[in-house]
Amino acid sequence: MFIYPNAKINIGLNIISKTGDGYHNIESCFCPIDLHDIIELKISNKTSLSTSGITIPGNSKNNLIIKSIKLFKPKLNYKIHLHKNIPVGSGLGGGSSNATFLLKHLNNNKYSNDEIINISKKIGSDCPFFLENKSKYITGKGEKMENIKIDLNDKKLIIVIPKKSISTIEAYDNIKPKKSHFKLKEILENESLENWKNYVKNDFETYTFSKINELKKIKNHLYDLGATFVSLTGSGSAIYGIFNNTEKIKINNKYKSIKSKIVS
Repeated sequence: MFIYPNAKINIGLNIISKTGDGYHNIESCFCPIDLHDIIELKISNKTSLSTSGITIPGNSKNNLIIKSIKLFKPKLNYKIHLHKNIPVGSGLGGGSSNATFLLKHLNNNKYSNDEIINISKKIGSDCPFFLENKSKYITGKGEKMENIKIDLNDKKLIIVIPKKSISTIEAYDNIKPKKSHFKLKEILENESLENWKNYVKNDFETYTFSKINELKKIKNHLYDLGATFVSLTGSGSAIYGIFNNTEKIKINNKYKSIKSKIVS
Protein backbone atom coordinates (compact mmCIF):
# COMPACT_ATOMS: atom_id res chain seq x y z
CA MET A 1 0.00 0.00 0.00
CA PHE A 2 1.31 3.42 -1.00
CA ILE A 3 0.29 6.81 0.47
CA TYR A 4 1.23 10.17 -1.07
CA PRO A 5 1.31 12.96 1.59
CA ASN A 6 1.56 16.42 0.04
CA ALA A 7 3.21 19.62 1.21
CA LYS A 8 1.61 23.00 1.93
CA ILE A 9 2.56 26.66 1.75
CA ASN A 10 1.57 29.56 3.97
CA ILE A 11 0.17 32.62 2.28
CA GLY A 12 0.78 35.13 5.02
CA LEU A 13 1.77 34.19 8.57
CA ASN A 14 1.07 36.58 11.41
CA ILE A 15 2.21 35.65 14.93
CA ILE A 16 -0.46 37.33 17.03
CA SER A 17 0.38 36.42 20.64
CA LYS A 18 2.03 33.86 22.89
CA THR A 19 -0.25 31.50 24.80
CA GLY A 20 0.13 30.47 28.43
CA ASP A 21 1.32 26.99 27.46
CA GLY A 22 4.25 28.25 25.40
CA TYR A 23 2.60 28.06 21.99
CA HIS A 24 1.54 30.96 19.75
CA ASN A 25 -1.71 32.22 18.29
CA ILE A 26 -1.32 32.69 14.56
CA GLU A 27 -3.18 33.92 11.50
CA SER A 28 -2.39 32.34 8.14
CA CYS A 29 -3.73 30.74 5.00
CA PHE A 30 -2.59 27.17 4.35
CA CYS A 31 -2.73 25.89 0.78
CA PRO A 32 -1.93 22.31 -0.28
CA ILE A 33 0.54 21.90 -3.14
CA ASP A 34 1.30 18.96 -5.41
CA LEU A 35 4.75 18.15 -4.02
CA HIS A 36 4.52 14.70 -2.36
CA ASP A 37 6.42 12.31 -0.16
CA ILE A 38 5.74 8.58 -0.60
CA ILE A 39 4.90 6.18 2.24
CA GLU A 40 4.88 2.42 1.69
CA LEU A 41 3.08 0.25 4.26
CA LYS A 42 3.43 -3.48 4.75
CA ILE A 43 1.93 -5.56 7.57
CA SER A 44 4.77 -6.91 9.69
CA ASN A 45 5.56 -8.60 13.00
CA LYS A 46 7.12 -5.40 14.29
CA THR A 47 6.57 -1.72 13.54
CA SER A 48 9.62 -0.11 11.94
CA LEU A 49 10.49 2.93 9.83
CA SER A 50 13.09 3.19 7.08
CA THR A 51 13.73 6.18 4.81
CA SER A 52 15.21 7.13 1.45
CA GLY A 53 15.42 10.28 -0.66
CA ILE A 54 16.22 13.50 1.20
CA THR A 55 18.15 12.78 4.39
CA ILE A 56 16.14 13.24 7.58
CA PRO A 57 18.38 14.32 10.49
CA GLY A 58 17.98 12.88 13.98
CA ASN A 59 16.76 9.57 15.33
CA SER A 60 13.95 7.88 13.39
CA LYS A 61 12.28 7.10 16.73
CA ASN A 62 11.46 10.83 16.96
CA ASN A 63 9.85 10.95 13.51
CA LEU A 64 6.23 12.16 13.55
CA ILE A 65 5.19 8.97 11.75
CA ILE A 66 6.31 6.94 14.77
CA LYS A 67 4.60 9.43 17.09
CA SER A 68 1.32 9.00 15.17
CA ILE A 69 1.59 5.20 15.38
CA LYS A 70 2.11 5.36 19.16
CA LEU A 71 -0.88 7.66 19.61
CA PHE A 72 -3.16 5.77 17.25
CA LYS A 73 -2.23 2.30 18.55
CA PRO A 74 -3.27 0.24 15.50
CA LYS A 75 -4.08 -3.44 16.03
CA LEU A 76 -1.48 -4.47 13.45
CA ASN A 77 2.25 -3.75 13.17
CA TYR A 78 3.64 -2.18 10.01
CA LYS A 79 6.90 -1.99 8.17
CA ILE A 80 6.92 1.62 7.00
CA HIS A 81 9.17 3.08 4.34
CA LEU A 82 9.22 6.84 3.74
CA HIS A 83 10.69 8.24 0.54
CA LYS A 84 11.34 11.89 1.24
CA ASN A 85 10.78 14.45 -1.54
CA ILE A 86 9.59 17.38 0.61
CA PRO A 87 12.68 19.22 1.90
CA VAL A 88 13.25 18.97 5.66
CA GLY A 89 13.22 22.22 7.68
CA SER A 90 11.62 24.11 4.81
CA GLY A 91 8.30 25.22 6.33
CA LEU A 92 6.39 23.05 3.83
CA GLY A 93 4.81 20.82 6.48
CA GLY A 94 6.19 17.51 5.25
CA GLY A 95 6.49 15.84 8.65
CA SER A 96 2.98 16.86 9.70
CA SER A 97 1.58 15.70 6.37
CA ASN A 98 3.29 12.30 6.64
CA ALA A 99 1.87 11.68 10.12
CA THR A 100 -1.63 12.89 9.26
CA PHE A 101 -1.98 10.96 6.00
CA LEU A 102 -0.91 7.84 7.85
CA LEU A 103 -3.54 8.51 10.52
CA LYS A 104 -6.24 8.93 7.87
CA HIS A 105 -5.24 5.69 6.18
CA LEU A 106 -5.15 3.65 9.38
CA ASN A 107 -8.34 5.10 10.87
CA ASN A 108 -10.88 3.29 8.67
CA ASN A 109 -13.77 4.57 10.83
CA LYS A 110 -12.12 3.42 14.09
CA TYR A 111 -12.39 6.94 15.50
CA SER A 112 -14.89 9.72 14.87
CA ASN A 113 -13.83 12.85 13.02
CA ASP A 114 -13.53 14.81 16.29
CA GLU A 115 -11.44 12.05 17.87
CA ILE A 116 -9.03 11.85 14.95
CA ILE A 117 -8.70 15.67 14.99
CA ASN A 118 -7.76 15.52 18.69
CA ILE A 119 -5.16 12.84 17.99
CA SER A 120 -3.67 14.92 15.16
CA LYS A 121 -3.40 17.97 17.46
CA LYS A 122 -1.15 15.97 19.78
CA ILE A 123 1.23 15.26 16.91
CA GLY A 124 1.66 18.81 15.63
CA SER A 125 -0.18 22.10 15.16
CA ASP A 126 -0.20 21.76 11.33
CA CYS A 127 -1.67 18.25 11.40
CA PRO A 128 -5.41 19.07 11.60
CA PHE A 129 -5.11 20.98 8.31
CA PHE A 130 -3.97 17.89 6.43
CA LEU A 131 -7.05 15.91 7.51
CA GLU A 132 -9.21 17.90 5.09
CA ASN A 133 -6.26 19.09 2.99
CA LYS A 134 -7.99 22.08 1.37
CA SER A 135 -7.05 25.75 1.40
CA LYS A 136 -8.04 27.19 4.77
CA TYR A 137 -7.86 30.38 6.80
CA ILE A 138 -6.01 29.33 9.95
CA THR A 139 -6.14 30.90 13.43
CA GLY A 140 -5.58 29.86 17.05
CA LYS A 141 -2.59 27.56 17.47
CA GLY A 142 -3.23 26.28 13.96
CA GLU A 143 -6.24 24.18 14.85
CA LYS A 144 -9.00 26.69 14.00
CA MET A 145 -9.88 26.55 10.32
CA GLU A 146 -12.34 28.39 8.10
CA ASN A 147 -13.07 28.02 4.41
CA ILE A 148 -11.48 30.73 2.29
CA LYS A 149 -12.36 31.78 -1.26
CA ILE A 150 -9.01 31.62 -3.00
CA ASP A 151 -8.29 30.11 -6.40
CA LEU A 152 -4.73 29.84 -7.66
CA ASN A 153 -5.13 26.67 -9.70
CA ASP A 154 -4.09 28.46 -12.90
CA LYS A 155 -0.83 29.72 -11.37
CA LYS A 156 2.66 28.24 -11.34
CA LEU A 157 4.61 27.86 -8.11
CA ILE A 158 8.40 27.94 -7.89
CA ILE A 159 9.87 26.93 -4.53
CA VAL A 160 13.52 27.72 -3.83
CA ILE A 161 15.34 25.79 -1.11
CA PRO A 162 18.37 27.58 0.38
CA LYS A 163 21.45 25.62 1.47
CA LYS A 164 20.91 26.57 5.10
CA SER A 165 17.83 25.83 7.19
CA ILE A 166 16.50 27.11 10.49
CA SER A 167 14.70 25.14 13.19
CA THR A 168 11.11 25.92 14.07
CA ILE A 169 12.06 26.20 17.74
CA GLU A 170 14.75 28.78 17.00
CA ALA A 171 12.42 30.77 14.75
CA TYR A 172 9.66 30.93 17.39
CA ASP A 173 12.14 31.74 20.18
CA ASN A 174 13.13 34.86 18.26
CA ILE A 175 9.72 36.08 17.10
CA LYS A 176 8.03 39.13 18.61
CA PRO A 177 4.25 38.60 18.47
CA LYS A 178 2.14 41.51 17.31
CA LYS A 179 -1.37 42.04 15.97
CA SER A 180 -1.68 42.54 12.24
CA HIS A 181 -3.04 45.79 10.82
CA PHE A 182 -5.20 43.84 8.35
CA LYS A 183 -7.36 40.74 8.57
CA LEU A 184 -5.61 38.29 6.29
CA LYS A 185 -8.78 36.51 5.13
CA GLU A 186 -10.33 39.77 3.91
CA ILE A 187 -7.17 40.75 2.01
CA LEU A 188 -6.82 37.40 0.26
CA GLU A 189 -10.49 37.27 -0.71
CA ASN A 190 -10.90 40.89 -1.80
CA GLU A 191 -7.55 42.22 -3.03
CA SER A 192 -6.03 41.25 -6.36
CA LEU A 193 -3.03 38.93 -6.34
CA GLU A 194 -0.92 41.84 -7.61
CA ASN A 195 -1.72 43.78 -4.42
CA TRP A 196 -0.99 40.99 -1.94
CA LYS A 197 2.64 42.04 -1.53
CA ASN A 198 1.45 45.38 -0.11
CA TYR A 199 -0.48 43.73 2.72
CA VAL A 200 0.44 40.07 3.17
CA LYS A 201 3.53 39.33 5.28
CA ASN A 202 5.25 36.42 6.97
CA ASP A 203 6.42 37.61 10.38
CA PHE A 204 9.31 35.14 10.39
CA GLU A 205 11.02 36.87 7.45
CA THR A 206 12.67 39.54 9.63
CA TYR A 207 14.54 37.00 11.76
CA THR A 208 15.20 34.31 9.16
CA PHE A 209 16.49 36.86 6.62
CA SER A 210 18.91 38.17 9.26
CA LYS A 211 20.22 34.63 9.87
CA ILE A 212 20.29 33.43 6.25
CA ASN A 213 21.44 36.25 3.96
CA GLU A 214 20.66 34.18 0.87
CA LEU A 215 16.90 34.40 1.52
CA LYS A 216 16.58 38.10 0.67
CA LYS A 217 18.53 37.51 -2.55
CA ILE A 218 16.22 34.62 -3.46
CA LYS A 219 13.11 36.72 -2.83
CA ASN A 220 14.42 39.54 -5.03
CA HIS A 221 15.48 37.05 -7.71
CA LEU A 222 11.95 35.61 -7.91
CA TYR A 223 10.42 39.08 -8.22
CA ASP A 224 12.98 39.95 -10.91
CA LEU A 225 11.84 36.84 -12.82
CA GLY A 226 8.24 38.13 -12.84
CA ALA A 227 6.65 36.57 -9.76
CA THR A 228 3.42 38.26 -8.68
CA PHE A 229 3.87 37.33 -5.02
CA VAL A 230 6.89 35.96 -3.13
CA SER A 231 7.10 34.82 0.47
CA LEU A 232 8.82 32.67 3.03
CA THR A 233 6.61 29.71 3.94
CA GLY A 234 6.06 28.64 7.54
CA SER A 235 9.00 29.47 9.77
CA GLY A 236 11.30 28.82 6.80
CA SER A 237 13.53 28.32 5.13
CA ALA A 238 11.88 27.76 1.72
CA ILE A 239 10.84 30.74 -0.41
CA TYR A 240 8.12 30.45 -3.03
CA GLY A 241 7.04 32.63 -5.91
CA ILE A 242 3.62 32.63 -7.58
CA PHE A 243 3.80 33.09 -11.37
CA ASN A 244 1.36 33.15 -14.24
CA ASN A 245 1.24 29.66 -15.72
CA THR A 246 2.19 30.94 -19.19
CA GLU A 247 5.53 32.37 -18.05
CA LYS A 248 8.77 30.55 -18.81
CA ILE A 249 10.95 30.81 -15.74
CA LYS A 250 14.66 30.11 -15.55
CA ILE A 251 15.93 30.08 -11.97
CA ASN A 252 19.59 30.89 -11.38
CA ASN A 253 21.25 27.47 -11.32
CA LYS A 254 23.06 28.23 -8.06
CA TYR A 255 19.68 27.82 -6.33
CA LYS A 256 17.89 24.51 -5.75
CA SER A 257 14.32 24.96 -6.99
CA ILE A 258 11.14 22.88 -7.26
CA LYS A 259 8.28 23.46 -9.69
CA SER A 260 4.86 22.88 -8.19
CA LYS A 261 1.31 24.20 -8.16
CA ILE A 262 -1.36 25.01 -5.58
CA VAL A 263 -4.26 22.57 -5.42
CA SER A 264 -6.74 24.68 -3.51
